[in-house]
Amino acid sequence: MPKIPYRADVDGLRAVAVLSVIGFHAYPASAPGGFVGVDIFFVISGFLISSLILSALKEGSFSFTEFYARRVRRLFPALIVVLSATWLLGWFTLPPTEFAALGKHTAAGAAFAANIATFSEVGYFDAPAVTKPLLHLWSLGVEERFYIIFPTFLVLLWRWTRVRSYLILMGIASFALNIGLVWNHPAFAFYLPVTRLWEFILGALLAWNRLEGREFNPPKHWPFATRWRDLCAATGLLLIAIAIGLTSDESFPG
Repeated sequence: MPKIPYRADVDGLRAVAVLSVIGFHAYPASAPGGFVGVDIFFVISGFLISSLILSALKEGSFSFTEFYARRVRRLFPALIVVLSATWLLGWFTLPPTEFAALGKHTAAGAAFAANIATFSEVGYFDAPAVTKPLLHLWSLGVEERFYIIFPTFLVLLWRWTRVRSYLILMGIASFALNIGLVWNHPAFAFYLPVTRLWEFILGALLAWNRLEGREFNPPKHWPFATRWRDLCAATGLLLIAIAIGLTSDESFPG
């Protein structure tokens, strides 16, 4: 399978996403919409994974075995360290009831089902977030569902030569479902993959446009090409900053 060229801009967006999430938890009054960092990550994941799959399909070299082997090599070492260290610390520091809950969340995290476990606990008697040291793994659970299902879907669409059209339809359906459920079922809209799929699809559409040479770039000979790209980047960062500073968890998905 081909390698994706390094993208400094993607690393920059990752930094923005990380800092916005940290700001949301550490200084919620200053970054009330910092949770959008997770949304940024999902779009980035959609772009990178789709770029990898689509490029391999175009070259005729896509392999499910190699794709999932790369995911395992990338994710499992760090995940095992986090789960093991958290469980060990919990053994010495947590009371029995909280340690039992940690065991459940550790198993769910190992199975990439932390989002489902968290969703199942939402309710009046749910334990406070501060008692769930592995709560952050819910987003990895959403991403893993995407990794499991999306490659097969892209392979089928590639054979049917209907990639872009069906991606757009799926994205619209997922976004509409999110909007329709978020008011009365916010936990469902927040934690489960079906209402998050539109974010990954946005990244996939960017990957498809790049593969087809449809990126919105000015001609290289245009004297203002560099300034145009800088203006587009600044506009994108401004929109993210507005989302971080002006939205709140009550207005998800913002």
